[in-house]
Amino acid sequence: MTELLPVLMFPQFNPVAIALGPIAIRWYALAYIVSLVIGWRLMRRIAAWPPVAATPLQVDDFLTWATLGVVLGGRLGYVLFYQPSLYLAHPSLILHVWNGGMSFHGGALGVVIALALYCWRQKLDFLTFSDRLCAVVPLGLGLGRVANFINGELWGRPAPETLPWAMIFPQAGPVPRHPSELYEALCEGVILLAVMLAFASRASVRARPGLLCGIFLVGYALARIFCEHFREPDVFLGFIAPLFGGITMGQILSLPMLLVGLALIWRARHRPAVAV
Repeated sequence: MTELLPVLMFPQFNPVAIALGPIAIRWYALAYIVSLVIGWRLMRRIAAWPPVAATPLQVDDFLTWATLGVVLGGRLGYVLFYQPSLYLAHPSLILHVWNGGMSFHGGALGVVIALALYCWRQKLDFLTFSDRLCAVVPLGLGLGRVANFINGELWGRPAPETLPWAMIFPQAGPVPRHPSELYEALCEGVILLAVMLAFASRASVRARPGLLCGIFLVGYALARIFCEHFREPDVFLGFIAPLFGGITMGQILSLPMLLVGLALIWRARHRPAVAV
């Protein structure tokens, strides 16, 4: 008689994190709020390390720009990259952000545009300021993935029966799956944040504008490409290409980030360091 191995069941979390009368704050929104506030306070300190990237007041002012870049870019990126036909047919759905649907790659583009405009207006060095921002971005990525897990969304592919932490997500059927949201929270959040802060603490790295940006882009791209091997592709997209067992949209969108990151690292290492 075959012994049945125990399988973890996904805990049914309440999608609302905080309810104050008619006001309800969902976990995903809370992840955005907490990451922006903590990231803002952390960047205030990092931006002051020599060479100084910005004043505390300039970091404070950029918080609004960053929020708009993340939200607008993330939503429009999801619309254009993942379900353009749906939203073109029903444009009003674009505003229904409470139903989910945000793209990191779109949010990244939104923040880059916000960075460029803000640095131009404030006469800040774009790469130096961007370096300090990239050092804290993994904080938001990690909290966002934890929110994905709490919401029971973006689950993983079927897992081997012997995997101790394989989990059944009720909305995905009775098959045990990888909790890929937690893999991404670890790789894109915890590990990448530790790497970025370790490099940011080194004066020799900060003296080369663009180097921290390059490290972040390469680190995120590699983490995302790796974790996508355990994540179930979006049902409305599936695998984009059959190579290597199937390539997902997330992996395809990560390749340009990887190339840009490598180019920034090469450029930073082959230019004279600034005075620290």
